[in-house]
This record gives sequence, C-alpha cells and structure tokens, in this order.
Amino acid sequence: MTFDAPTIDDPLVSTTAATTVPDAAAEPEAGGRGQRRKVSRFERDAHRWSRLIHVYTSMIALLVVLFFAITGITLNHPSWTFGDEVDIETESGSFPFDTELVADDGSSLGVDFLSISEYVRETYDVRGSVDSFDVTSGRGAIAYKNPGYSADLIFDVDAGTFDLKVEQQGWVAVMNDLHKGRDSGSSWSWVIDISAGFLVAISLTGLVMQFFLRKRRRSAFVAAGVGGAVMIAFVVLAIS
Repeated sequence: MTFDAPTIDDPLVSTTAATTVPDAAAEPEAGGRGQRRKVSRFERDAHRWSRLIHVYTSMIALLVVLFFAITGITLNHPSWTFGDEVDIETESGSFPFDTELVADDGSSLGVDFLSISEYVRETYDVRGSVDSFDVTSGRGAIAYKNPGYSADLIFDVDAGTFDLKVEQQGWVAVMNDLHKGRDSGSSWSWVIDISAGFLVAISLTGLVMQFFLRKRRRSAFVAAGVGGAVMIAFVVLAIS
C-alpha cells in the first residue's frame, strides 16, 4: 500500500504552515493593534532601577518591619500579660563623699550631681539616660530612663543619705518602648528613621513598578485608591 504525499490544499498542512511560517504580509502594519508599543529608554531604566531598589530595600528592611509589626500588635493589646513581669529592687545607703561642691572660699557651688550619678551607676549598676534631676528643700532627685527600665534616686543633700528604686519591666514592655522610641536614645532614633525611609522607598518603587505594568496598571491603582480611602475612613472614625 502506498500513500500520496499531502498537497498544499490539505487542511493540516495549510494550518501548520500558517502557524510556523507566517507570511510577511500577515504582520501588523505600523501603528496597528498587534504591534508592541515602543518603550523609551527612560521607561526601561525607571522600571529596572525601581525593581532593584524595591527588591533590596525589601530584603534589608524585612526583619525591621517584622519587629515593628509584632510590637505594633502588642502595643494595640496592652491587656496581654505574657512577658509583662516587673522586677523591683530598692537600695538605701550613704554617699562616701560630700554631695555639695565647695569653692575655695568655702561657699557652696550647688549639688555635685555628676559624682552622685557616677557613684550609683558604678555601685548599683544603674543604667539608662538621665531623664531629670533637681533639688527641692534640701532633697535631691535623679531619674534614669531606658526602654522598659527606670531608676529613681532620692537623697538628702545635708545628711548624704539616699534611697534608690530600680524597676525593670518584662521583655514585652522593652520591645514596646523600642517601638515608640521612648527613652531609647539617639542611636535607636536613627534606626526608626532609617526603617521609615526603607518603607517609603518600598512603597514608592512598588507604585512605579505597577505604573509600567500596562495589563495590571489600572486594577493596581484602583486597589491602591480603595485602600487609601478605607484607611482615611478609619482615621476619621478613630478621631471622631
């Protein structure tokens, strides 16, 4: 038995030929619907750099954002008691030096807060930054603050005696204070500012990337608009 070679009129041959070897005349004309839009160099560069910045800032900020997200939840639920233990210690004693500075002529130059503060730091391991200090009616006070930590020193200027109260809160309170930047010092303040900068970069580059995705651009910006409107509505409800 023999088979005749298929002719050009064979439907299978015609379909395959039309699929794999398109006729030059079938190509869309310039400006036609099937022609891809020419992308400018500015658009290519903007999209490429947006992707790079978005990816690497996201990776750098991942753990920081996770930290602020978790502590945001614990701040929003102050009734949760896990990790909320408080350790309070009290100490009493006398300073081994005069609490007042004296001039060469014997006149008082005021309370020697520096020597007093250094003594309690070295002797009782008091830490944190000095939040306040003053003297009222012969009694002085120095307050120390740190995230989840406070120490209050009360002393008698003339007698040189003192009482010290140190309060160390649990790890949840420490994390919450770090989230708020309370009593955390200038170095942690920089961490908060840099983290906020990362979030701004991630947000802006994400919007730029969506702008160049023509198929999803409209739906993406509609979703962003709806999300912004919902957030504004919640803000209005919260402050009203």
